[in-house]
Amino acid sequence: MDFRLTARQQELKSAARRLTDVITAYENECEENNGLPPQAHADIRDAVLASGLQAVNMPAEWGGAGLTIFEQAVVQEELGRLTGALWDMVWRPANALRFCTPEQRERYLEPVIRGERRDCYAVTEPHAGSDPRNLATTATPTADGDWILNGEKWFVTVGDHADFMIVLAAAGEDRAPTLFLVDKDTPGIEMTRVPRFMHTFVYEHPEFTFTDVRVPAGAVLGGVGEGYDITRSWFTEERLMIAARTIGAAERALELARDWAVERRQFGTRIADFQLIQGMLADSAVDIAVNRAYTHQVAWEVTEGAGDRKTLHAKAAIAKLAASEASGRVIDRCVQIFGGRGYDRSYPVERLYRELRVDRIWEGTSEIQRLIVAGELIKRGTGVLQLPVA
Repeated sequence: MDFRLTARQQELKSAARRLTDVITAYENECEENNGLPPQAHADIRDAVLASGLQAVNMPAEWGGAGLTIFEQAVVQEELGRLTGALWDMVWRPANALRFCTPEQRERYLEPVIRGERRDCYAVTEPHAGSDPRNLATTATPTADGDWILNGEKWFVTVGDHADFMIVLAAAGEDRAPTLFLVDKDTPGIEMTRVPRFMHTFVYEHPEFTFTDVRVPAGAVLGGVGEGYDITRSWFTEERLMIAARTIGAAERALELARDWAVERRQFGTRIADFQLIQGMLADSAVDIAVNRAYTHQVAWEVTEGAGDRKTLHAKAAIAKLAASEASGRVIDRCVQIFGGRGYDRSYPVERLYRELRVDRIWEGTSEIQRLIVAGELIKRGTGVLQLPVA
C-alpha cells in the first residue's frame, strides 16, 4: 500500500486548505455573535461552489464533487481546522439522500448539492439517543395513503437553517423504523427550543415537536422499515469524517502551541526550552501522527472495499474513538501551553477546546464505539486488527 497522496489528492487537499483560509476570516465574527449574518452565509456559499468542494459525498452526475471516502477524509482534515464548526458550511448532504427516488432527488437532493436547500437529520429524542429502539415518534398511515407524524426530536443539527428534515419514525402497527422527507414549513412542526451548548456552532441544534404532521406517501425515503439500515450505513462514513476533522483541528492547535512555545519567554528563556513543555508537544505530535495514519488506512480500505461491511464498521469505530479522544488530549495540552491566553475565547485553542468535546458524544459516544469494537472482537475474533489481503 502506498499512502503518498496522488497529484489529484494533493490538489484536493490544497483546494480544501484555500477554502479553509477563506472561511477562517469569519471565525471571530461567528464566535462574537454566536453565528453569522445572511450575507456571510451567501459569501461562503459562493466560495464553496467556486472551490468545487460542494457535496463531496455525492456523485458527479448528480452535481456533487464525487470524491472517494479517502478523498473526503483528506478534505475534511483540512476543514477540521476551522473553529465555530464553520466546516459544516461546506455542505455534505446526508448520505441517506442517496436513497432518494428520482422525483425526490430532483426536489430535495439536487437543490442541496447546488447550495439552494439544506437538509437536517432528525433522529435523537428525549429517550432515544444511543438506543434508537426507544423511538417514540410515530407515523400513522391514513386511508388515502398519507402519513401522520407525531413526536419530538432533539439535537437536530442545522435545524435552524435547514428547510427540510429527514425524520426517523416508527411507522404503522409494526412500528417499522422509517425515514421521511418533511418540509420544515409543513403545518404541525414547531421549533420549541434552541439549546445553548458549550461550543459555538455556526448553526444551531434545535428541538422540534411534530403534531399531526401530514406527509404524502412519496415522503418515505428508501422504503418502509429501512430507516435503521439507512442510518447505520451513514455511520461508517461519518465516523471516519469526524476522525479526520478532529485530526485537522488537533494539528492546527499544535501548530499554534508550538509557535507560542517558541516565541513566549519566561524566566529568561523560551518556554519551548522547558522539558515539560517539550513533553506536551511531543505527545501531541504522536497522537496526531498515529491517528492520521490509522484514519487514512481505514478510509482507504472503505474506498477499496477491502473487507466486509461489519469489519469496516468496527474499524471506523476505532478511528472515531481513537482520534476524538486523542484530539481531546492534544487540545488540552495546547491550552495549557498557552496558559491564561489559552482560556481566552479570542484564541483559537480555547474555541477548539470547547468544540472538540462533542466529538466524543455525537454520532455514537466513545462508550458506544467501545461496545462496537468489543462486539466485533467477541463475535469474530481479532480480524478487525488485521490489514486486508490483496
